[in-house]
Amino acid sequence: MENMISWSLFFIVTINGVWSEIKLEQSPSEVKKPGEKVKMSCITSGYSMTSYNIHWIRQRPGNALEWIGWMNTGSNSATFSSSFQSRFIMTEDVPKSTQYLEVTSLTAEDSAVYFCARHTVTEDSRAAEQKHPQTTNSNLGTFGFSHKLQKYFNLFNIFTMSIIAF
Repeated sequence: MENMISWSLFFIVTINGVWSEIKLEQSPSEVKKPGEKVKMSCITSGYSMTSYNIHWIRQRPGNALEWIGWMNTGSNSATFSSSFQSRFIMTEDVPKSTQYLEVTSLTAEDSAVYFCARHTVTEDSRAAEQKHPQTTNSNLGTFGFSHKLQKYFNLFNIFTMSIIAF
């Protein structure tokens, strides 16, 4: 009986440790030329990727955070801020727990720090207080200030991309 209790406690502690190790790991920084394309990855672990939507955000030097869009995980369905609809593509590989953001026809204005982020609440419980970001005419959406952004998301790791004219 004592041996069974020990194994039960070990199992509970182990499972708890696994679930508390939530990570989003992004691809390394890159330098690209104007006109090229880049594909960034965001590998999730420590939770079921399809339980939380993944958002992409960027910050250009000297500017506020800009919300690019979000992926309804598991459905391969993306929603973009109006400023990012033409050259930005979001895809996913659910078996690999990976989200992708591809930017085509790069320009100097695309030089930025890019973040992948996940909601801090599940899809089912967010209706109580947290709403999906609504975009405005500004490319910042409703997230003009980083303290507002923290209310909705856990930001994870960064991807820095520089566009250099040669």
